[in-house]
Amino acid sequence: MNNSSAMRGQLFVLRALQFANYAGMVLLITYFPLYFESLGFSKLQIGAIYSVGPFLSIVSNLVVGIISDRTKNLPRILNVLYLVQILALALLLPQKEFGMMAGIMALFYLFQTPNNSMLDSVSLLAAERMKISFPSIRMFGSLGYAVCAVLFGYVLKTFGSDLTIGLILGVVLVSLVFSFFVGDYQATLRKFEFSGLWELLRRKETLVFFGLIMVISVAHRTNEGFLSVAMREIGADDSVIGYASLASAVSEIPMFFLLAKFGHRFREYPLLAIASAFYVIRLSLLSLADQPWMMVALQMMHAITFAIFYITALRGLQSLIPDEYRSSGQAVFAVVWSGLAGVIAGTLGGWLYDSFGLSRVFQTGAVFALIGTIGFLVAHVRRR
Repeated sequence: MNNSSAMRGQLFVLRALQFANYAGMVLLITYFPLYFESLGFSKLQIGAIYSVGPFLSIVSNLVVGIISDRTKNLPRILNVLYLVQILALALLLPQKEFGMMAGIMALFYLFQTPNNSMLDSVSLLAAERMKISFPSIRMFGSLGYAVCAVLFGYVLKTFGSDLTIGLILGVVLVSLVFSFFVGDYQATLRKFEFSGLWELLRRKETLVFFGLIMVISVAHRTNEGFLSVAMREIGADDSVIGYASLASAVSEIPMFFLLAKFGHRFREYPLLAIASAFYVIRLSLLSLADQPWMMVALQMMHAITFAIFYITALRGLQSLIPDEYRSSGQAVFAVVWSGLAGVIAGTLGGWLYDSFGLSRVFQTGAVFALIGTIGFLVAHVRRR
């Protein structure tokens, strides 16, 4: 990795993988529900398919993370993940019946949900080796999401929803090709031991960190899971909902750039407290918004909430978990950030929505964010 051309090549590969990964996320989050709807599936059936992901991510992230650290062969792990995803999508192509599609989607999610944590893991290790900042790699994921939200929307509007599976199959194939060129950043790390990982995870500081991450993640998932429902309830059409997703993705990019340049100058816990405080403001304002344009405008706060929080949280994770446990630590982070928080936000939010309405859902998310804000401030004072 001392050769500058080899480093540039690795940087291109990792950025391309981040770009492709979040291009696929656009299809999964925004356009797959429309594809299932075009097949005649009910809202309950679509919800059932999507509820499988958070549950499977809890198991798959942990298993894949531990295997990666144990074998120290992250590139081959990525190869396997993409190959099985391609197999699942190929099986999905001719299917139209709900039972078969639900089963195949479960297989797909089992190998797709570790993507983010494994890509972040290898990107963090590479950034440290190359002496560059992680946000300078991760920002290409946001760029991929923003560009492909527009591009795929145009393609599917022109040619129809039937092309959805073909598009994501192409994206995953591109990811597979790039994954064969990922460098080996784990070979020089110390031997992985379960006892060492367990000792790290049961430390009080680590438990407090992950606990606070989950509290804020519930607030984040509340926005993510119920925004489109709220916008549709006040009369927004699909194109306006798409603008909201685009606004949040575009707003991340300049913030990632700023964090790459200046983020290291600030302590992690105060920054996390600031991002959490803005989650309080964002969700409180969402509970009051009664026009679609208000909700679109509020998604621009994604730069201050998610971008600052996510990047800074990964910095905090680096200080707690040594590199030989990087994939496992990243997997635990993904379980907390996506899996457990997704289940809590979906279950609690669904009950609040049915019982008290959407305003109460966002207000409860704001309360979670307030608890996290106070928690990070207290943790910072105790840490000093």
